[in-house]
Amino acid sequence: MLSFYTAVTFNPVDVADNLKKSGAYIPGYRPGKRTADYIDRVLTRITLGGAVYVAAVCVLPTFLIAFWKVPFYFGGTALLIVVGVALDTVQQLESHMLMRHYDGFLGAKGKFKGRR
Repeated sequence: MLSFYTAVTFNPVDVADNLKKSGAYIPGYRPGKRTADYIDRVLTRITLGGAVYVAAVCVLPTFLIAFWKVPFYFGGTALLIVVGVALDTVQQLESHMLMRHYDGFLGAKGKFKGRR
């Protein structure tokens, strides 16, 4: 599913042509077909890794409930949605506070590791 969606929305040949037209290049790869092949290979690897991770997170609660009788009341998809909404909410709060010249939602000392 993820690979199909990525293949439909992201065309490596168009990206390679746009890089070539703008005078940009990927070091070690000639502009054109070799760049498009490289972008396609990297995109496939990233998509595969992400798909395996998402599948593992979605299936893990089912295994915990079935095999070890863990009283876990959320499915994997619900867990992904909750985490995604929480991360998006924190990001929006930080952006609003930074826009108003505050240090951020958690202050200067309480930065998240993933925050830029």
